[in-house]
Amino acid sequence: MIRSLYLLLQFVFLFALSEAQLSIIQPQAAKSFNISQIQNVGSCSYNVIITTSCSSPAYTRDEISISFGDAYGNQIYAPRLDDPSTRAFERCSSDSYQINGPCAYQICYVYLYRTGPDGWKPETVKIYAYNSKAVTFYYNTFIPADTWYGFDLCGGAVSMSHQRFGPSWFSVIIVLFLLFL
Repeated sequence: MIRSLYLLLQFVFLFALSEAQLSIIQPQAAKSFNISQIQNVGSCSYNVIITTSCSSPAYTRDEISISFGDAYGNQIYAPRLDDPSTRAFERCSSDSYQINGPCAYQICYVYLYRTGPDGWKPETVKIYAYNSKAVTFYYNTFIPADTWYGFDLCGGAVSMSHQRFGPSWFSVIIVLFLLFL
């Protein structure tokens, strides 16, 4: 009896983990993103580290911009981070930017914009804010041209690890555990 319970719990746990892997959030094109909604409230500094994937082109001449913010409408925008003379966004490299903008609470969205002929594949974007913990967004995909592309995790349904365990699986695991105690 205990052995079958143990096997059942293992099965449920493994199934829940496989579902979590399937629900890892991928970056998406912004549906209603509007760069003109930038507020100018306060002045804060953000350290942004963008790591380019090793499977990206060796270098890019593309124009790269970023916008990020919080759930309260505080939006930070930095046009044209690219600079071919500094060898920015080369394959397997990290580029750090000090970006000033309105003061925001916990950063929960980031969008990148790319225009140009080369293509570019960021690995991660890590944002350090003055009053909240650093947040990392995992891209690992090519950014499509001429569209804002990224993550909006401001809805509160997604943990900062970017994985979602549906409440139904959590409930099933708890109920099964309690039934077999």
